[in-house]
Amino acid sequence: MMEDIIRIKSISQLHEMMGFTKPTHPLISILDTSKWEIGKEWVGVKATSDLYTIGLKDKSCGLEYGRNSYDFGEGVMIFTAPNQVVRTRKAQMIGEISGWMLFFHPDLIRNTPLGKNIENYHFFSYDVHEALHLSDAEQRTVTECIEFIQSEINQRIDNHSQRVIVSSLELILNYCIRFYERQFNTRSAENKDVISQFEFLLKDYYASGKFAEAGIPTIEYFAGLIHLSQSYLSDLLRKETGYTAKDHLNNFIVERAKTMLLGETDSVSEIAYKLGFNYPHYFSRLFKSKTGLSPQEYRRVN
Repeated sequence: MMEDIIRIKSISQLHEMMGFTKPTHPLISILDTSKWEIGKEWVGVKATSDLYTIGLKDKSCGLEYGRNSYDFGEGVMIFTAPNQVVRTRKAQMIGEISGWMLFFHPDLIRNTPLGKNIENYHFFSYDVHEALHLSDAEQRTVTECIEFIQSEINQRIDNHSQRVIVSSLELILNYCIRFYERQFNTRSAENKDVISQFEFLLKDYYASGKFAEAGIPTIEYFAGLIHLSQSYLSDLLRKETGYTAKDHLNNFIVERAKTMLLGETDSVSEIAYKLGFNYPHYFSRLFKSKTGLSPQEYRRVN
């Protein structure tokens, strides 16, 4: 088994590695996964690329990235961004899996509205077990968009090609935002368990004195304990509560600060250090942004 991480830098290199003919378009390609053959020599090999990936598969494909692996059920979409490491866990024969994989280079969307907003599509940073499960109707909607892009790629490239292709890509991504929101809604009970777990971990971190010892925890810290990606946890919290994970953390700090300001004689600086701030003025700035008062003013009026 190869030990080094293979880097795929272009659509042409991807086609060559997978044994496909040369791509029609240099910056985007849609590949039929039923025509893929993955030999045993590729099992366990790690690869990363300069490309964005959107894929729809109908059954287990043994894909692994991030901290998790997942055997896909029917109608599951996955998304990866450049520089994410992917590893295949099992071989695949031609015709074993049906579906498609769309790859595009960042240069395709550079200097376009999508290029400026691509970071807002957080699901490119989700872990593999946070994949999007589609209904039959949703699959048809997305696949129709893919078929339109494919027909555009197969035609002669002209001055309008980029705009038409990129707008169709953006349409797919916007549909997926809608579908993810539906998925959050249908998993409401499960999501509430995650929220309860997050709140318990946050309170436990505070009760054990870790704010003062280790500093303000990161969202990544809690996401790791809950076994979710940072982006997925924050999106889930925002959907269920109206606040992102960062908002929850800041609100928790301010509420604890209010109690300390009124119940203790420590100086504002000492309270700031207890709450994990290395510089008290950062604490004062956060407190005022949430309450409209500085810590000193809050103490004085209460």
